[in-house]
Amino acid sequence: MKQRGIFEKVSGSDEWWIRYADAGGRIRREKVGTFEDAETRLKLRKEEAKLGVLPRLARHRRPVLFRKIADDALAYSDEHKRSAKNDHYRMKKLLEWFGDKPAESVTPQEIEARFQSEPWKPATWNRVRALLSMVYRVAIRNGRVSQNPVKLVPTKTTQNERVRFLSREEEERLRKMIREKFPEREPEFDLALHTGLRLGEQYGARWRDVDFERRVLTVPLDKGGKTSHIPLNAAALRALAELHRRNSEKGFVCGGAGNPRWWFEEAVKAAGIADFSWHCLRHTFASRLVMSGADVRTVAELLRDRTLAMVMRYAHLAPDYKLAAVERMESVFSSETSTKLAPSEEVGRLLVN
Repeated sequence: MKQRGIFEKVSGSDEWWIRYADAGGRIRREKVGTFEDAETRLKLRKEEAKLGVLPRLARHRRPVLFRKIADDALAYSDEHKRSAKNDHYRMKKLLEWFGDKPAESVTPQEIEARFQSEPWKPATWNRVRALLSMVYRVAIRNGRVSQNPVKLVPTKTTQNERVRFLSREEEERLRKMIREKFPEREPEFDLALHTGLRLGEQYGARWRDVDFERRVLTVPLDKGGKTSHIPLNAAALRALAELHRRNSEKGFVCGGAGNPRWWFEEAVKAAGIADFSWHCLRHTFASRLVMSGADVRTVAELLRDRTLAMVMRYAHLAPDYKLAAVERMESVFSSETSTKLAPSEEVGRLLVN
């Protein structure tokens, strides 16, 4: 049933509008929704006009471009994240794709299609996805958008089970190449090998973080956002002493160098060692701890990994700790009945065979 002041712009659309004169005599139109809502709204507007009150209408907002919310996110990253430099680098690709689009027009389907067009490994996919999700979370907090389309974009399963570490023979070859080509870098190599420091932690370390008397190197803010204290064995102390002799006036333990890869990768290549990166020195540190008899929980504490599951990658290198556990259980709870299962000489014969 038609009513004066209520109409459909498109017949049959079931989207109803109202038309009225406000308190100032200006003719206004508003899109409302259902016919019932339109009746209610029209009645309200007429009452406002009688009272001389102008209607409070929602202002039309210009769409916020993705470029704007990306800038906000990078400002947040600079203030709160140690990985801000990486965020700036990865944001270039996102701006290339979405920079001039209205932020709320970006769909999960478009995001996934863009991601699939890149030859990314799962870890890269997940990092870029995390950055894009952070962009929208900051935008929602700032009231610029209403939803995060990245929530519907799947993450990729990463394969983190591979543990690459130096064998003794490989270490000898690599050390030989370092001494031949980059002898001044050997203390940096030893420090990484005997502390398990991450690349950024080692090359960001300052002399004020080193306590020779207590044999501790402090990482003010590690990957988990906490302050960590790294114990220093004799080899690490010797490396630090040599570095201090060279770099004591420079502030930074490694003299202010930002990245060891330029010399390290050349030395690895010259030594003929395949599939080995600087981060593998951290794996070597952990693997050697396990093979030296350290229990897995101690290794987790020394690596400062957030989950024990990550450290269990090294457990296979020390199967003896599992055997020792079940042997202790047997010694505590053994009974006379268990000895009747088989004589000890029979067990010995089977082990020999």
